[in-house]
Amino acid sequence: MGYAAHLQCTGCGAQYPADRLMNLCPVDRRPVQIILDLERLAVDRPGAAWHDPGRRDMWRFGGLLALDIGNADDRQHIVSLGEGCTPQRAYRDHALARQAGFTLSVKDEGRSHPGFGANPTHSFKDRGMAMTVSMARRAGLKRLAVPTQGNAGDSLCAYAEAAGLEAVVAMPEDTPMPIQGRVAALALRSDRFHLALVQGTIREAGELLQRDWIPQGWFSVATFQEPGWRIEGKKTLGLELAEPTAPGQPWSLPDVVLYPTGGGTGILGMWKAWSELECLGLIDEHRPRMICVQAEPTPPLVRAWASGAADTSAEAAGQTLAFGVNVPGGVGHFRVLEIIRASGGAAVAVAEQAIHDTLSAVWREKGWWICPEGAACLAAIPQLLDEGMIRAGDEVVSFNTGSLEKYLPELRHLL
Repeated sequence: MGYAAHLQCTGCGAQYPADRLMNLCPVDRRPVQIILDLERLAVDRPGAAWHDPGRRDMWRFGGLLALDIGNADDRQHIVSLGEGCTPQRAYRDHALARQAGFTLSVKDEGRSHPGFGANPTHSFKDRGMAMTVSMARRAGLKRLAVPTQGNAGDSLCAYAEAAGLEAVVAMPEDTPMPIQGRVAALALRSDRFHLALVQGTIREAGELLQRDWIPQGWFSVATFQEPGWRIEGKKTLGLELAEPTAPGQPWSLPDVVLYPTGGGTGILGMWKAWSELECLGLIDEHRPRMICVQAEPTPPLVRAWASGAADTSAEAAGQTLAFGVNVPGGVGHFRVLEIIRASGGAAVAVAEQAIHDTLSAVWREKGWWICPEGAACLAAIPQLLDEGMIRAGDEVVSFNTGSLEKYLPELRHLL
């Protein structure tokens, strides 16, 4: 399994064999992550020889991933649909960026762009699910289960179909119809796929799976419930932010990252990626200020960060067009809060109207198909400038995690 050395709990630090099939750490019920043998990687592949920038997908990071596409044994298990290698689109005419003197770009995980890779379901979830399904295939698993606000279920089905696996997806009944419909269509035409709708959010979806499906032998790949697989896929976001844009240039990081945060897998993944790059001597200790953006109706991270709490508290979910961040709590939120504080960042909540207005403005001014979660990040900029989290001279990267078309018809009135 590439350079994977062992699994390690993100909380208590307990270690387990790298190929152990498990969900949360049995000691403290925290998520586990995959620890790589970076010393061996550096010896075997000196000078970042594991990096293949000619590939137009996330697998170009080779041995720095849990499955190394350069390894014949690993390669036979990898299921790839072209995910990753997405562009950072310069937002040079952003009014506040020009006025305040910082540079802004949007990391676009939604629609495809010539010369780059493309997430097949038009969502950043494809990175985590590509790795998850590949690891599940290697482990001999046949049936996977995921609770989701929408995009993760769509993504799991795409990769499970490609891998010949079975999948059950539980999602809220108000999930946007383009997402819900894709999963429903698979379930209708194949008995390998199952769709369960619930009232509520991802929390109720998870409860349904734990009650009705997991006891029947389905393996949970819910956020942080698999053994570090989705973290490994999502860390490619951080690797792409850091990698050189041209031969001979150094690896480097921006000053600020704006990221729409539900469960927080991407935050843990990016932080892990940068730690590994530092261990390999490719970057220094500098880290971006991590700004976790949530919607005002459901801001558990914002409340915990503002109060100085070590973890979020479960709360009722509100109603927001930014479905992907409508997550009322998370088993990995304690670690997200640690990362926010270590980076000197913040957790901020954005008003629903600001999300709507920003999405409309970006569509009118740029013609970009950003999703509501991506609009929430851009809508947070005025607040972040006021609070000194964005400063003159900063390089700021804002994430757009999906495509606008996946949210139609709910947001048609904003166009």
